[in-house]
Amino acid sequence: MSTTTRPTAFSVADLQLVQQYALCERDSWEADPTQPIWSAMRREAVEAVERDALMAGQINAAILRHASFADGLAARIAHKLADGDFGEPCMAALATEAIADSPSIARAAARDLMAVRDRDPACRDLITPFLFFKGFLSLQSYRIAHWLWLRGREHLARQIQSRTSEMFGVDIHPAARVGCGIMIDHGTGLVIGETAVVEDDVSMLHGVTLGGTGKQGGDRHPKIRRGVLLGAGAKVLGNITVGEGAKVGAGSIVLDSVEPHTTVVGVPARPVGEKLTDMPAFTMDQMLPGPDYVI
Repeated sequence: MSTTTRPTAFSVADLQLVQQYALCERDSWEADPTQPIWSAMRREAVEAVERDALMAGQINAAILRHASFADGLAARIAHKLADGDFGEPCMAALATEAIADSPSIARAAARDLMAVRDRDPACRDLITPFLFFKGFLSLQSYRIAHWLWLRGREHLARQIQSRTSEMFGVDIHPAARVGCGIMIDHGTGLVIGETAVVEDDVSMLHGVTLGGTGKQGGDRHPKIRRGVLLGAGAKVLGNITVGEGAKVGAGSIVLDSVEPHTTVVGVPARPVGEKLTDMPAFTMDQMLPGPDYVI
């Protein structure tokens, strides 16, 4: 009877590298606020390979062979965005240059990663969004494109934007201003326009659009303040403000500014219920108050 060799996604060297990291932590860390996160991710990575050896190759390439969160982030972005125009070594060098020049990119990514882990009930660790989640990976790709845009390298920024859209189904203009601690759940169909502003600690779901009205140029996109929750499919259009701690219900179309700590829903969106007392971006409570009338 003939036998066939089962293909594997790892090598003996991969497994030896996992064992090396399981035995000890590197003691050559420089001062780096992302160090505790990277250390925790490496422990999670070892545990993942111990549960399933087929993950060894991917996890070693994405996490264990890199000395820092910044190095791993650059490599992951490059691996995802590389194509026939820009190979993986070229893309990795570009991402590394950006993060070295602006360390805030890595710090923001670390906060985004913790936001996903803390707010998404389907995410139980840090390595899962780092390896697999489109929302997280597209946001970090945007951060590289934004760095390029601010330095006048607009065509290359557009290349990153285009490739990110192709890979993840997420389209964020490189000129948009996005804070940190951002959770993009699922991500598919998300659009953020050129003059949009998204402050820190915002959560948004798939299908969200922060767009213009089509009537004017200049500053024409929404300003989303801290702690806002944007439900799936919400459309916020024009140079309007969604105030701190507000909540926009799924499928709503917002054409006017929203007061802080207010829930809006509908087409067009209207305020409902009482003032919110917490930050919906943190609680991820997407429930809406019942009707205030009886038929």
